[in-house]
Amino acid sequence: MSDVLVQSVPRVLVVEDGYEYITNLERFLSQDFELVRAGDGPEALERLAGERFDVLFLDMRFDRAERLLGEDPELLRRFAGDAVRARRFLEDNQGTYILAALRSQGCRLPALMSYDFDGEPRRFQNLVRLHGPVAYLSDTAGPAEIRAALVKLCG
Repeated sequence: MSDVLVQSVPRVLVVEDGYEYITNLERFLSQDFELVRAGDGPEALERLAGERFDVLFLDMRFDRAERLLGEDPELLRRFAGDAVRARRFLEDNQGTYILAALRSQGCRLPALMSYDFDGEPRRFQNLVRLHGPVAYLSDTAGPAEIRAALVKLCG
């Protein structure tokens, strides 16, 4: 009897408020990765508490999510009490809030963010310093680029 080593495919937690990423990732990458979706930060925290993953894929903008992480008095003060502007800021930056929450819960998985940080190198360097390991690809990245980035992050 030969010992056959069964190797599982890497598991990716895809955190997005819609279904665009998971639909496209399943279409093009499901042969290489097991993909699991979380619709918001709280769901991502729940999934990570009970399941094993190898890498995170995070959307940056969450304008369709009912639950947002980071709603606190300090943010409201930052926008001089303007709840609409504070909410818009949270929606536009929710991916970083989710990553920070995951890190605060002890999640050290590498993360791939769907956002173009090319025009904001200092912001990305700060994100890596605070919440690494993290990489990014623009929203327009194709399947080959995404596959290569996920493979690299999975080690």
